Amino acid sequence: MLFEQIAANKRKTVFIVIGFFIFVLMVGAAIGIIVWNNYLNGLILAAVIGAFYILIMVMTSSSVVMAMNRAKRITSKEQAPVLWDTVESMAMVASIPMPKVYIMNDLSLNAFSAGISPEKGAVAVTQGLLDNLERYELEGVIAHEVSHIRNYDIRLSTISIALVAVIAILSDLAMRMIFWGSVTGSRNNRKNDNNSGGGAQLIIYIVALVFVVLAPIIATAIQFALSRNREYLADASAIELTRNPDGLIQALQKVSGDTKKMKEVSASSESIYFSSPLKSKKDKPGIFDSHPPISSRIERLENM
Repeated sequence: MLFEQIAANKRKTVFIVIGFFIFVLMVGAAIGIIVWNNYLNGLILAAVIGAFYILIMVMTSSSVVMAMNRAKRITSKEQAPVLWDTVESMAMVASIPMPKVYIMNDLSLNAFSAGISPEKGAVAVTQGLLDNLERYELEGVIAHEVSHIRNYDIRLSTISIALVAVIAILSDLAMRMIFWGSVTGSRNNRKNDNNSGGGAQLIIYIVALVFVVLAPIIATAIQFALSRNREYLADASAIELTRNPDGLIQALQKVSGDTKKMKEVSASSESIYFSSPLKSKKDKPGIFDSHPPISSRIERLENM
């Protein structure tokens, strides 16, 4: 059951990622139709901007993410022996280099991981998590975060965030060009096409315009769907590492009952946290939620 769950989550992720890239190209094609009356120009624009933006974000060091979330690095075992030992042991079981260890001075119960590869991995936990979790519960949380690193989820999350940003940039660019009359020539050409095509080109133009306007919203929903799926995968992978579902289940129960809000958190980092630090821990899922409901995560773990 455990390995079937992991395999199913991986397959679903592949489909979502492929669909995401196709969606970006569709947005580019729609913009090409709107701006130049030529979908190929839009495809090229989307590919160039997308590749550039992804490259910039992938090259961003995990230390930047840690700084954005006010996480301070622990450089020796003596500073936090239980945390250090737990990260070290889980990394060893996962067969990855030991991630850098960070602590956030916050009383809420949360954690996150960063790094685009296992060699550049980092794990951060709140002081509240360390103070309130038993060691076997902490192992469940750390195993979850180490699984994110081992599964290259941070790289995947970075790429998805970049794609959403690219779509927003393309959509905004198209709207500005239309507003400022930068496409007057293409509009004239479109009018000529409409005269000869019986209005077919006008219909295509309107459909493309509506699609571009809605694209950023749709892209955000896809990004969060990908994020939710990777949370389920990390939960399942954590059990593979610890062989103790009770630890992660009880950690999730404690996190679910935690009413304290994080004082300082970067909104752009929401999707990489163990539990969403910005939204209430509700049971009903939403398409714009970065995490699945904790009750749903617990239910899946109990059924493994």
